[in-house]
Amino acid sequence: MGGDGERGRVAGERRLTASAVVNGVGSGMYIPFSLVFFHHVTGLSYAVVGAVLTVAGLGGMALLPFIGTAVDRYGARRMLMAFHAVRLTGFLAYPAVDSLGAFAGVALLTVTADRAYVGVQAVLVGEVARGADRDRLQATLRAVGNAGLGAGTLLASLAVGLAGPGGYTYTAWANAASYAVAALLLRAVRPVREAAAGAAADGGTGYPVVLRDRPFLVLTGANFFNALSYAALSVLFPLFVVDLGGPGALTGAAFAVNTALCAAAGTYVGHLVRRSGARRTRAAALGSLLFAAGFLAQFALAVARPASAGVLATALVAGVVVYTVGELVHSPAADMLAVSAAPAAVRGRYTAVYQLSWSLAKALAPALFTTLLAVDGRVPWIFLTGTSLVAAGLLVAVERRLPGDAVRIAPAGRRAGADA
Repeated sequence: MGGDGERGRVAGERRLTASAVVNGVGSGMYIPFSLVFFHHVTGLSYAVVGAVLTVAGLGGMALLPFIGTAVDRYGARRMLMAFHAVRLTGFLAYPAVDSLGAFAGVALLTVTADRAYVGVQAVLVGEVARGADRDRLQATLRAVGNAGLGAGTLLASLAVGLAGPGGYTYTAWANAASYAVAALLLRAVRPVREAAAGAAADGGTGYPVVLRDRPFLVLTGANFFNALSYAALSVLFPLFVVDLGGPGALTGAAFAVNTALCAAAGTYVGHLVRRSGARRTRAAALGSLLFAAGFLAQFALAVARPASAGVLATALVAGVVVYTVGELVHSPAADMLAVSAAPAAVRGRYTAVYQLSWSLAKALAPALFTTLLAVDGRVPWIFLTGTSLVAAGLLVAVERRLPGDAVRIAPAGRRAGADA
């Protein structure tokens, strides 16, 4: 893919990439069927498991500000290793959980670590890379993470297929092992700013500086609308398939297409975006517009409601493909825009505020989408088209008020000591 100076590696890149793959495998072993997973591992009912996971997700939101402060004090690498340690302990403990209180406590810690992981990983990318290397590395980590997610799902399916419900317990132990390996791989990654992280965080700055940064808050608001788009595939799409009378296998096919495209094409699409010279704001806005196009396709399908199963499947998957391309264009640009717009000394705090937009969208999505779908099958797609267009408009409008080096991608540069 050469010719644009992107062939160099940053220090520790291979180990960071390998850690992302292993983390993806661990997450893939349970995230796609979390309710079933925890039901079999703990013996609690689906209703109880669902309620606890919802409360744990909301509780995790309350912990994000403290995590942001810890990232600024101790550095992103150490916090990621701590998250792996928390999840290792949690998945070893899940099979031994024998009460609702114990499950709630373990779930709060592991769910919080899961939710915070992506944002803190982006901070680590900002610590080890500069310029276009940030966007390239972020696209790579997202692609290999999706590949790991798919592999983990397959491994869990094989385990359950061979061992029955007891396979979920074996999978929990395998999860714990994967997080241990991911943490060990991170030990060799040496962020540029790590040694000064504690001193920088003690410089008298805190969350008030984030809340006074109005351009960044606009960026966070735009991300909230885009986060609803990301939630649509896992929450709204399965319900929409049922509403159209389509087979349940279509949902699995859509997830498979999304995961495969993210894994196979993520790095290349990111490369094309960077090679075009697009500003991060405009690349992210283009992703939002592609989301809108994908949602309009689903709206047209809701209007037409084809009787042919083949037409229905083709149209659904085509819409998911457009949506997925939007995801590949939007994600690296938006993530690195937020990281690069944050002052280094308080990057953890900035990212914690940014991550709240993700968490709030995930918390609201189930109730919001089911309510809109109950009104009419076309309504949620019109709503999401509108929110995607608003997000694109906000990203373009705030461009001039963001730091220039956050908006424009500087040329990639080779770091001394990069591992081969």
